[in-house]
Amino acid sequence: MDVTTIIDGLNDAQREAVTAPVENMLVLAGAGSGKTRVLIHRIAWLVKTEGISPYSILAVTFTNKAAKEMRGRIESLLGVNPQGMWVGTFHGLAHRILRTHWRDAHLLENFQIMDSEDQHRLLKRICKDMALDDKQWPPKQFQWFINAQKDEGLRSKHIERTNDPQQQMFIKVYQAYEQSCDRGGMIDFGELLLRCLELLRDMKPSLLMHYQERFRYILVDEFQDTNAIQYAWLRLLTGHERKLMAVGDDDQSIYGWRGAKIENIQNFSDHFPGAKTVKLEQNYRSTKTILEAANAVIANNSGRLGKQLWTDGVEGDKISLYAAFNEQDEARFVVGQIQKWQEGGNLRAESAILYRSNAQSRVMEESLIRAGVPYKIYGGHRFYDRLEIKNALAYMRLVSSRDDDTAMERVINVPSRRIGTRTIEAIRTQAREEDISMWRAANEVVEYKKIPARASEALQGFLDLVNQLDTDSAGTKLEELTDHCIQLSGLIPHHLKEKGEKAQSRIENLEELVNAAKQFNQQWMHTEDEGEENQPSTPLAAFLDQAALDAGEAQADEHQDSVQLMTLHSAKGLEFPLVFMVGVEEGLFPGTKSAEEEGRMEEERRLCYVGITRAMQQLYITYAESRRMYGQENYNRPSRFINEIPLELIEEVRLNASVSRPLTARPRSSMFAEEAQQHSGLHIGQRVFHDSFGEGIVLSAEGTGAKTRVQVNFDDAGIKWLVLGFTTLEAV
Repeated sequence: MDVTTIIDGLNDAQREAVTAPVENMLVLAGAGSGKTRVLIHRIAWLVKTEGISPYSILAVTFTNKAAKEMRGRIESLLGVNPQGMWVGTFHGLAHRILRTHWRDAHLLENFQIMDSEDQHRLLKRICKDMALDDKQWPPKQFQWFINAQKDEGLRSKHIERTNDPQQQMFIKVYQAYEQSCDRGGMIDFGELLLRCLELLRDMKPSLLMHYQERFRYILVDEFQDTNAIQYAWLRLLTGHERKLMAVGDDDQSIYGWRGAKIENIQNFSDHFPGAKTVKLEQNYRSTKTILEAANAVIANNSGRLGKQLWTDGVEGDKISLYAAFNEQDEARFVVGQIQKWQEGGNLRAESAILYRSNAQSRVMEESLIRAGVPYKIYGGHRFYDRLEIKNALAYMRLVSSRDDDTAMERVINVPSRRIGTRTIEAIRTQAREEDISMWRAANEVVEYKKIPARASEALQGFLDLVNQLDTDSAGTKLEELTDHCIQLSGLIPHHLKEKGEKAQSRIENLEELVNAAKQFNQQWMHTEDEGEENQPSTPLAAFLDQAALDAGEAQADEHQDSVQLMTLHSAKGLEFPLVFMVGVEEGLFPGTKSAEEEGRMEEERRLCYVGITRAMQQLYITYAESRRMYGQENYNRPSRFINEIPLELIEEVRLNASVSRPLTARPRSSMFAEEAQQHSGLHIGQRVFHDSFGEGIVLSAEGTGAKTRVQVNFDDAGIKWLVLGFTTLEAV
């Protein structure tokens, strides 16, 4: 193989990184700059020109998919299978070392790896053996604590003792967990790296020397995502030799909430003195306009290593900014643009809708379903398929119908109320024998004392809870009933036990379910007024039917052309010709808590940078002037990130389909078309009076002239849509 083949087609910066002498090197790789290509060609260069055997190369990445792709591309470039080369994830490579040296690591030869569910199950048993109340001491909390400590490289004996009773209990359970794992020959994912680190650092110095001598060159991808123990493991293997190539982008460090340390890449030159830095700034993905916007936003972060994306490509369209009335209008607009995109001969799969919070997908999903547009949720579940939503709906189904066996089986012990498998089996048996529902069977099991007194008391508590939910919510609005079921059932503290971003996402989804109920109730009352036939008798029954139908609308088949929906975090590493960043407003993106924690706002800005650089050709940014969040209507300002994009890069899409440059960075009044304002004399936020509904505030409007529809939130009558040509509204 001619070495010129390795560097042919590389730009100057890529060639510099690929052909550099064997030394410590940081490759600061911007979005879309070809970093994977540089990694692959660097390995080929080391083998072909530096004489380094594939056996002496270690390449580390973060996912099995990326590792498999890397191996395939190395083999393709070299023309032969690179026998002996280690390419894998941190956990996969640590596992390989432990399997080889299990005795030195003080492990059983056939040690077992526990997944997250196995780990949780073991901790439940430990808590039970320690007679801990799982309501006061949820096993999930211990699981989160133990994994976080291992990510920091800490055993229970290393944790500083305090007088805090909770901290003391966490350490005590951690100790019991370690003992149980050792007895059973089991290790969890966090243990793979920790045990491997201890093996090389503390248990077998000669083994460390062996691997330091073996791996003459180590390459690491996505270096900005490494946590404390991963970094310690890498530094141990490199020793004092100049042989580490770290590839990453400090501007794309977005996983601080799960332990990633941006300091690892920021302080690389301090930890590896004399290391060479190569910047990959030429972007092969996006237009000049998109890159200029991304550069302008990220420039507001401090402590950056410094990088400016550029391209030889086209200028491209300006970034389209749409100010929606509310989240429904936002969804209608996005779906409409996707339909136009497809009508122009493009694929739906070339478009992506990106959002900050999982809860935002609900309105988008509903709009796509109504329009008959296939879609997929990337890296997640559809709204009505999510665990917490299914739990809440199950309680609501029991309120609607006690004979719903599926709902009862789902939540009879969620949250945990000490109703065990024997009790549930007794209920099933009674139901089969009497040919009755599980609800009726449960009442008979209690009445006829067919289970022990303690179990009977727990079961009666569940039956009373459901009855109370029904009694308390009689005559209330659908959204109030929904909220009451979520609150009284204990689902919020139950899901909060998961801790971190996942727990927060579940709570936001439950809050969004209340919003969905309110929106549905308004629609249902409207159709009831119109006398629509075959309507369910109550809004609750109708809502449950609609939720089931939406859940039944399966996601698009694997090979079906479909729109991609995902969180901004899930979008990292992907690219699409057409991208919609939705809900870009203060309080949502960035979130209200971002200003409270040090470094959080800068990570939110990096997340915005990631979102912008997913777009190849067209980028739409949308925000809603009114958005229902956390059970109430919110009037948010456009995100500061929008204000950080130069005005000359933006064009504002208005309701009458015209496009103009935005005049200010304040919330725009484009929600009222000029014709509508001239006809009505009203504006958003104005107080008005109606003969029947009394006083209220104008929320939004759509249409022109006499056909203008105005949304007003009346003080007593709630939110109403009124057609100006058929009603009279007086400014107060």
